[in-house]
Amino acid sequence: MKSKELNSAIDTALRPGAVPFWRDPGKRAIVFQVVALFLVALVSYYLFSNTQANLERQSIATGFGFLEKEAGFEIGESVIEYSAADNYAEALLVGALNTIKVSFIGILLTTILGTVIGIARLSSNWLVSRLAGGYIELMQNIPVLLQLFFWYAIFYESFPSPRQALNPFDGVFLCNRGLIFGVPEAHAAHAAMGWAFVIALAVGWALNRWGRKRQARTGQAFPAVRLTLALSVILPMLAWFAYGAPTAMDIPELRGFNFKGGVTVSPEFSALLMGLVLYTAAFVAEIVRAGIQSVGRGQVEAAMAVGLRPGQVLHLVILPQALRVIIPPLTSQMLNLTKNSSLAIAIGYADFVAVTNTTINQTGQAIEGVALIMLVYLFFSLSTSVFMNWYNKKMALVER
Repeated sequence: MKSKELNSAIDTALRPGAVPFWRDPGKRAIVFQVVALFLVALVSYYLFSNTQANLERQSIATGFGFLEKEAGFEIGESVIEYSAADNYAEALLVGALNTIKVSFIGILLTTILGTVIGIARLSSNWLVSRLAGGYIELMQNIPVLLQLFFWYAIFYESFPSPRQALNPFDGVFLCNRGLIFGVPEAHAAHAAMGWAFVIALAVGWALNRWGRKRQARTGQAFPAVRLTLALSVILPMLAWFAYGAPTAMDIPELRGFNFKGGVTVSPEFSALLMGLVLYTAAFVAEIVRAGIQSVGRGQVEAAMAVGLRPGQVLHLVILPQALRVIIPPLTSQMLNLTKNSSLAIAIGYADFVAVTNTTINQTGQAIEGVALIMLVYLFFSLSTSVFMNWYNKKMALVER
């Protein structure tokens, strides 16, 4: 009888309903999340209400209505047309596009340079390996801000004024206002060439997919890359000839104290790009080196045994496997480069932070300006992360 009562008590104790909710991990986790959410909401409300009260006490207007007012200041470098008569929203758009421009070009150049230096770091040539190692140690240990100051001094102080500009080639001038060179005049042929180039890339992508399936089925490689490069040249050239092969050029001319016409690459942009690329490439090189070293030596020996040349081994065996190790930390360096571009304000490049800072000084909307900076850089970072996470999943090993 006692045994039956004991078993009944044990069964009652083990029933789910008999466990108090504070001892149930699932229910306890829900309670903790609700409490944490409540505390965050409470702190946020306190900060918002306190800030609002302080602003009203000091008679400071809030809101984003200032974006529709006339900016009243010029921006030295712009991707789109802009004048001082435009509103603050357009000025901020110019700053955001300038940030995107330097970040995009910087990420491309950093990836290429970092990959080359990372491979050179593992070279069997003693001199090449030591030079790559010295570059990495030097660039990693000099603050990026000091590098920006150094390159800006080189570009701005070491070159002559526009009147004494260097002219290494016809239509190309180099002075302390930047690199100025001629470009083709606007023509309908250029848009057609752009579309032809896009079509060539699309055809090349389709050929590459078909070539991989064909190689998996037959073992025979298909020269998709060579055909894509050929199409990328031939199709735009055909479009150019179809529109009469226009050759008119917009050549820069010295008028007064500066050049007019052509395209100008400012010393601020050059210094910012140079500093960010050289600094970040040193970290990317170490990431590439670690990724390559993560590939087993047996993989390389097996590839050499079947007759692959060293270049083919690197391209077909090592790098595809190393990418799975390289991509996650490489994403972090891309984000670092984008965020470090905000240091452009130190050398006068009109990025988003610089334009927003000018807007804050003129309007007094400091909270809104700082909020815009945070939101824009958050958007840049999340966009980069989403793309790189997608690419990382695409490159992940698939078990068959």
